[in-house]
Amino acid sequence: MDLADILADGYHIEFEDDFDVEDLDRAHWLPHYLPHWSSRERSRALYQIEDGLLHLLIEEAQAPWCPELDGETRVSSLQTGAFSGEAGSTVGQHRFTPGAVVREAQDALRLYTPRYGLFQARARGLADSACMVSLWMIGFEDRPERSGEICVFEIFGRNVRPGSALVGMGVHPFDDPSLDDDFAEVLLPIDVTEFHEYAVEWAEDHVSFFVDGGHVRTTEQSPSYPMQFMLGIYEFARTDTAGGYPKRFTVDFLRGYRRQPSP
Repeated sequence: MDLADILADGYHIEFEDDFDVEDLDRAHWLPHYLPHWSSRERSRALYQIEDGLLHLLIEEAQAPWCPELDGETRVSSLQTGAFSGEAGSTVGQHRFTPGAVVREAQDALRLYTPRYGLFQARARGLADSACMVSLWMIGFEDRPERSGEICVFEIFGRNVRPGSALVGMGVHPFDDPSLDDDFAEVLLPIDVTEFHEYAVEWAEDHVSFFVDGGHVRTTEQSPSYPMQFMLGIYEFARTDTAGGYPKRFTVDFLRGYRRQPSP
């Protein structure tokens, strides 16, 4: 079954951002990346909105978001929720390294944290060997086991070739004992530097992944708790072969659909 058939089978839209505004809709997005492990200042996203498109940017003068724990990585990322413990604690979303402690506590924020649904984005990446662009979902993590990840798509510039690319998609468990790691980089015959639609159907017993409406893969497992979205561009190192600045990840829209209850 392709994406259009699934959408026609009882789904209705509940979230939509087509970026047809002058500035970012703060009712939809927090323009920071995991600020509890760093700070809101260091994790602040750089972006532009022009002609109905969101451009997430890495600028040449941009500082690393968390150099003590993540080296030279620079990030411009948006998220639809935030949760952490007190400063000095180890409680917080996506504790990506054992040394992470909360440096700047965050008020709990649930802008869009669905539980199950169908989610679709139209975006274009870049063929820069130092960069990665992605849309992923993480558990809100108000309890440690609610920490799984659904990666809708992940594209490393080093995996981009003329007319094809490896596109990562799947599920990571982190501290969720109910999940197994099921992630794959799938070779697709598409130019990811042009616009394509990436989507996921997250149901109670499976997660299915789609590109341009066609089914790519399914994992027969599913996180069972609310999740938030993470939409961003990453630069991992400054290299002589990297492209010019700004690095740019362009997004046309993000939509979320919920299945209508049966009569």
